[in-house]
Amino acid sequence: MAFPAQLMSMRDVERKSARGGSPSDSLRDDGESGKLEDAGRTSNDSEAAQKHTEAVSSLQGARSQGQQDGDGGVVSKVISQVLTKASTAKSNLNPGTPPDGGMNAWAVVASAHLVIMNTWGLVGSFGLFQTYYATALGRPPSDISWIGSLQIFLLFFIGTFAGRLTDAGYFRHVFAAGVAFNIVGIFCTSAATSYWQVVLAQGICLGFGNGCMFCPAMATLSTYFDKRRGLAIGMASCGTATGGLVFPSMMRQLLPSQGFAASVRAIGFVQVATFAVAALFLKPRIPPRKSGPLVEWAAFKEGAYSFYALGSFSFFLGLYFAFYYVASFSRDIIGLSYADSLNLLLVMNAVGIPGRLICNHLADRVGPLNVFIPVAGVGGVCLFSWMAVESTASLYVWSCFYGLTAGGLTCLFPAGITSLTTDIRKSGVRMGMVFTIVSFATLAGPPIAGAIITASEGSYHGAQGFAGATLLLGMIFMVAARTVAARTVAARTVAKIVVGTGSRRFIKV
Repeated sequence: MAFPAQLMSMRDVERKSARGGSPSDSLRDDGESGKLEDAGRTSNDSEAAQKHTEAVSSLQGARSQGQQDGDGGVVSKVISQVLTKASTAKSNLNPGTPPDGGMNAWAVVASAHLVIMNTWGLVGSFGLFQTYYATALGRPPSDISWIGSLQIFLLFFIGTFAGRLTDAGYFRHVFAAGVAFNIVGIFCTSAATSYWQVVLAQGICLGFGNGCMFCPAMATLSTYFDKRRGLAIGMASCGTATGGLVFPSMMRQLLPSQGFAASVRAIGFVQVATFAVAALFLKPRIPPRKSGPLVEWAAFKEGAYSFYALGSFSFFLGLYFAFYYVASFSRDIIGLSYADSLNLLLVMNAVGIPGRLICNHLADRVGPLNVFIPVAGVGGVCLFSWMAVESTASLYVWSCFYGLTAGGLTCLFPAGITSLTTDIRKSGVRMGMVFTIVSFATLAGPPIAGAIITASEGSYHGAQGFAGATLLLGMIFMVAARTVAARTVAARTVAKIVVGTGSRRFIKV
């Protein structure tokens, strides 16, 4: 026997592991395997990973030696258990606190901005497609709305799967698939000539690609920031406004002279270039979480999380009604031309930039839910006040107010989810779960509004009231989420004060 002492050491490891001890404790006196203990205890991640690799190599060499001496069966089994535990320990290495800034972190923000520009920016510009398709395809508004609704539905619905795969370490694979689907979808849209072709290309293919990129990008971004997370998410979310300015402007200039197909292809080339830049800098920061279910059902046992999901579902039912129908409203009710109606989309998206930045700056100071609630209330009131708009000037003023509030709501939405997540390793799956829930709201909301307009013989009042009511109902659920979250935080704070490890401070949720 070449290594009886080492075999006994391995058996000690197995016995101590069964009693709850760690492999590093069992190998404390072994020169080579002691490196595994150092890797598990050191605070320097790179040094820990290097020592872990050396320890694994030593154990693998021991396994080979045991097999050559005839006792490989028993020893190989024991060492394999140690290697498995060591691999798990490596995947759980603490990445440290988020950097909250620096070159890499802000590069991730810029990359996420480009991703959102090409996903939500195009979604926020659907009003220009809504108006064009209604004329070119000769279909009622509710039919055209299904194209945009499918796109948003898949963008959110794919979130659960994309988020879990991101947590498991497959960010690059998911993101690459999203880019491929997006590029194929946008160029197929340029060649589409019938309703079903547009549904497949723009509704399904683009929506699937967007879903594979948006949730992983936001989940990755949230791991780089803590105290400045709201500001970072707000800056990235401004990509919606960037896309909402760039794409309608391109269509406004190119459509009359180059036609629809060439205009959409131009948008596709812009997306190819910006996706290439984003792919260079979007990198996961935390180790993968290989284990765990696709859906974390335990999250729904948290009252705050459940109320937040209900509130998000409610306000997404009506949030995008204005972006889809403001151009049609301006043509049907006010009498503006197609080119002038696109100006309203530009205004709504442009004012969304300060709306996002202001709301997220406030969210960093007082908490996302404390800002979300009043902004949702203002948005609901704005939609009800739309009923009184009867002139071009008043429509522009209304568009400014609603653009501010809608911009704030869309960027506070992911910030609110992360504020209710204590374990950042689960941020991807928890964010994806809420995305999937609200996907059904975005699928049903605009077509319901379109059906109400058709049933009202062209009147927009019923649809405007429907959208406003959904935002106010969502605000009520958010109040409930905030109340439950505040009680939970207060209970934890009291517990820390009792044991002398906490301090009394403002509850920020």
